[in-house]
Parts: sequence; C-alpha cells; structure tokens
Amino acid sequence: MKKIISGFVCFGLAFLVSVLPVKAQEENRILGGIYAEDMSLEGKTADEARRMIEDYVDSIGSKVITLVAVDGNEIQITPADIGLCWSNQDIVDEAARIGQTGNVVQRYKAAKDLEHQNKVYNLEFDVDMDLVNTILSEQCSVYNLESKDATLLRENESFIVSPGQTGQVVDEAASAELISDFFREDWNREDDILELVVIVDEARGTEEELSKVKDVLGTFTTSFSTSGASRSANVRNGCELINGTTLYPGDEFSTYEAVAPFTAANGYYMAGSYLNGQVVDSLGGGICQVSTTLYNAVLLSELEVTERHNHSMIVTYVDPSADAAIAESSGKDFKFVNNTDAPIYIEGKITEDKRISFTIYGMETRDSSHGVRYESEVVSKTYPDTEVIYATESLPIGSVSVQSAHIGYKANLWKIVTENGIEVSREKVNSSTYQVAPRTATVGVATADPNAHAEIMAAISTNNIDHVKNVAAALAAAAAPPAAEGEVPPPAEGAAPVPAPAPAESVPVEEPAQ
Repeated sequence: MKKIISGFVCFGLAFLVSVLPVKAQEENRILGGIYAEDMSLEGKTADEARRMIEDYVDSIGSKVITLVAVDGNEIQITPADIGLCWSNQDIVDEAARIGQTGNVVQRYKAAKDLEHQNKVYNLEFDVDMDLVNTILSEQCSVYNLESKDATLLRENESFIVSPGQTGQVVDEAASAELISDFFREDWNREDDILELVVIVDEARGTEEELSKVKDVLGTFTTSFSTSGASRSANVRNGCELINGTTLYPGDEFSTYEAVAPFTAANGYYMAGSYLNGQVVDSLGGGICQVSTTLYNAVLLSELEVTERHNHSMIVTYVDPSADAAIAESSGKDFKFVNNTDAPIYIEGKITEDKRISFTIYGMETRDSSHGVRYESEVVSKTYPDTEVIYATESLPIGSVSVQSAHIGYKANLWKIVTENGIEVSREKVNSSTYQVAPRTATVGVATADPNAHAEIMAAISTNNIDHVKNVAAALAAAAAPPAAEGEVPPPAEGAAPVPAPAPAESVPVEEPAQ
C-alpha cells in the first residue's frame, strides 16, 4: 500500500512540474494574465516590461491639459511640461515574481489563479512641483485681476475718495495641490480640462474708513535753494513719486521702492552725491533730501520707523542724526509702518522758492495736551588735518577741481515728549556717525612744456591746495594764446601773475542714489 501512495505522489509532482512554465531557469518571464493598466506583460522580462511602460508614459506625456484661470482664460500644457513621472516602478519586479517563487505547489497555484482572474496594476504618477509652481506664477497669474484698494486724492484742501476694485486671482498653492492630486488620482490618460482654484481678492477701504483721514499728524520742510537745476529736478521728481500715497493700518512704506529706479526714463538727472568720501555725479543725486524730509515728518507723526540709515558724511539741510539716506549700491532704505488704526495719506509739495515739504494726514488719537519734538545732540567732532591732491594727465595743466573738507561727527537724536508743555519723557531715537573727509583737489598736469610740468608737480608736492591753485592759474595764463584786441594782455615777464578765479568748492550733498 505504501508503495502505491509513494508512486502517486511522485506522479503528482511530475505532473505539476510538467504544467508549470518550463525554462523558468533561463530567465523569468512574466506569466499571462498580468497587466499594467491595459498593457499585457505576458512573456516579457522585467526589463522589457519596464521599457514598454516607460514608452507608454512618454507617449501620454504629450497629452494636452487645459488649465482654466481667471475669467475663463485657458493655458495649455502637457504632462511632460510639469515633469510627469511614473512613481510605482516596483510593480514590474512584483509582476515578474508572480508564479516564479515558492515551492512547486505555490507556483502552480499562482499560475492557475491568473487563468481565472487577471492581475492588473494601475500606474501611479507624480509631477515636479517646482515646474507646476513656475507655470502657475508665470503663465496663469498673468490673467489675475488684482484688487485695487480705495485711495485718497487731496485737491483744493480737501480729500476725494477713489473707490477700489475687487479682484480675482489664482490661488497658486491650492492650484498646485489640485494639479498634483489630479495626476495622482483622477487623470484618465487623455486630453483633459482642469479648472484652477480662483479666489476673490477683496479691495481695502470704504468711504467711511477713508473719511477718518482729516488730521495733520506731522509735517516737515527743508530747503534746497542752493541746489543747481539737475539736483532740484531730482528733488521735485522724488517728491512727486511719493505724493498721494495712501497707507492702510499695518502697511509698510519703502522710500526706495517708491522713487526707484534711478534712471533718466524715471525722471532723474546727473547730480552730486556722496561716494567713498567724494562728491560725484550720479543719476538721482539729491534724492536723499526727499527721504530725509519724509523721515522727519514721520517722526513728528510718531509712526513706526523700521529702517533708517545716516549718510556717510554730514549733510547741511537738517541737524546731525535727523537725516535718512537711501542708496541702491549699499542697500540703504528708509521704511516705516502705519501703526495707527486708520489709513494715512502722504502729501508732498514743492514751493517756488525751492522748499520741499511732506505732510502726513490721518486720524489724530493723541491728546491735545500731547507734544513731541526732536533734538540733535553732537557727541563729538573730528576735524580733517590734511589735504589731498590728485594729479591727472587726463586734464590740461591749470585745471583744478576742489572739494571742500567734511567734519566728522558723532551725534544722537532725542525724542522729547511733553504733556501740557512739561517734558515727561526723553528717548534716544538713533545714533549716527559721519566720516571725516579732507579737502581734496584734482589737478590737471597734461602739458608739452617740461618746465611747466616740473613746476606744477613741485607745487603738488607741497600738499597745499591754495598754493597749487595759484601756480596752476599762473601756468594756465602763461600758456594762453595772445590776447585779442581789447582784451587784457598777460602780465609781463617777471610781473606777478593775476590768479584765475578759484573753482567753486563743493558743498556737502548726500549718498549716491544708486
């Protein structure tokens, strides 16, 4: 009896082996009845199946997906544009193992199961979120209808309210998540339409809210009467760019952003400004008088100053430490926040006698007994003790350009608060350090006369600017052509030369505009 059973078992095993796929030992090939979506993987190796699926993914990467933005505007993209990739690639190895692992009985059972029910794997996809965000910000956002806050306009000593406009914008964060979820879960592998998440962008400001703006919170004026035409034009331009600004509670104002860029197209001219201890011409020279005047109006309004820088050297139109420089090259800006409970309005004015004023209007909540003023305290002064002379072959002999010396300062600005005229507090607002700069001269030494060249170089070696000016004037006169009829002839040999008028020395101005 035992022999019969033993023989039956041997026969059964032999039968199972005969019906299972032969040549499994050559290279495992995927059994029939296994699919990746609607693609049969039967008879393929894992590498062959993977390549087939990748080809399929590449082919559907060119499908057209239409994104619907604000007001029904459409942007057409392909899955490939946003980096579509096949994320569950492990299904190929799993498919290749079906019916190829375990004992003979287990492999037989797996093969028989596939005859009754197919094994279908769904492909899973991911997209590159950086590419998605780029498309949303660069292509879809162009159709956004940005809201426009209600603003104020001051005319004839009264305010006019310009109503705002409600906007609609693509919610980029929510839309990016929508696109990602769509390709992971909902995409039918065909052309499709996807409506992006659009939100209402409410405008700020009602007539009731803006009607609160009626009180003068602070005003300040400086003079630019000694400025030339170009610098004066820059001051006017900067004032006009700021005039009419409405700020809501919590808004931060950047002076640099309001007046930049410093280009001719934006209304600026070349004018004197500070650079590395020298006065140089730059586009926008003079703009810092605009920011300084506004700074003092802000201080008197007791608004919150969030960024302020002093100039590198002292300026003349305000007391030490009462200035506010802006400079693109060094990243300087003057910023402040509307920390009141109502909107504020900035009015800028230029008078015919070259005075610039800023007045800040808002809702006055300070008690009538409250007063505020600011005092400048000079802590120390440093006087230049040298003169610097630069010789240049690029200018003819006799040419002298002089820049005045600048005293170095250390100064503090104090805020003094009074109640009913009595001081109740004294607070240091800022501390400022201004560089000392020597008196300098740039002297032309270009000449074909070796004796004249030696004489001017000898004068330069004395490091005395006034002496150099006299020598340069004499050499220039000697080199001048004979006087025409009616002109005063040059002095006779041996006579004392008549010095030419000395060039006007520069006055302190401000940091370079950029």
